[in-house]
Amino acid sequence: MVTIKLDDIEFRLNEFHDFGWLKKYGKAFWKVDETGSGCLCIGMEQDGKKYFCKIAGAGTIEAEVSPEVSIEILKKAVPIYRDLAHPNLVKLVDAYPYEQFYVAVFEWAEGDCLFDHWNFDKYQADSTLKSPKEQFKALPVEKKLRAVEPLFSFLQNTAERGYAAVDFYDASLLYDFEKERITICDIDLFEKSPVVNTTGADWYGTKRLKAPEEYEMGSIIDQQTNLFTLGALLFDFFGEFSAEEIEKRYTENRFLPCDLSKWELNEASYQVAAKAVSPKREDRYQTVAEFFETWQEALLFRLS
Repeated sequence: MVTIKLDDIEFRLNEFHDFGWLKKYGKAFWKVDETGSGCLCIGMEQDGKKYFCKIAGAGTIEAEVSPEVSIEILKKAVPIYRDLAHPNLVKLVDAYPYEQFYVAVFEWAEGDCLFDHWNFDKYQADSTLKSPKEQFKALPVEKKLRAVEPLFSFLQNTAERGYAAVDFYDASLLYDFEKERITICDIDLFEKSPVVNTTGADWYGTKRLKAPEEYEMGSIIDQQTNLFTLGALLFDFFGEFSAEEIEKRYTENRFLPCDLSKWELNEASYQVAAKAVSPKREDRYQTVAEFFETWQEALLFRLS
């Protein structure tokens, strides 16, 4: 492992590389180097304009794939960012090969990742620090409701464009606490339908939110899978779970809703979210659009 310095930031890689070529985007001010994707992520700023540079093939210390596979995944993702353009999706600026790397450059999106695993050690070391996830959970209900609404339209657009939202979870989301805006920041593993689970229980995604078919070899991954994920996210955002209940998701390979008594919203919205996370896909909504319409109708009962 080596430590590399670029302007005022330092990052660790398995071997040394010269990143001076990034200077064309200005000065480095931010980084994430502990990614399973093998991508090194660096924030650059020039003349008040910020960029998010994702560099595949750099050999990150937490990489779960080879540099070659990392490059293949990012290359494949570039047209998907263009296809799924949405007001709440990070905007791709440029993409190109450079030496042994592949680089995707995005407009910078302000916000904190709602599952910033690379900072977990800091939170454990200092109990006074609150993670973005904890801060988001503590927001007033109305702010959270406004924040999650774009997730419905984004996933509806994803389905209508013929994609499955593979590996979509809270680590794919940024929240700007000042502007109260959510941004989808990572859709690298989205795929054109039809998509089949080819790895069984090791299918992409976190066990905190996975649908049953994401554990089953040969199962179809589609819009019903994605609305399950969204339903699970809603339970995490508006429900309360003990550490033991979350641990059971890992040990039992299944997501279970919280009790109604631990749900922040009304009973009607609880039942809507519970239907979305039905173990049997035929018991869920047929589309994200149907899920959203029913969700909105349920929320109206809070105001009547």
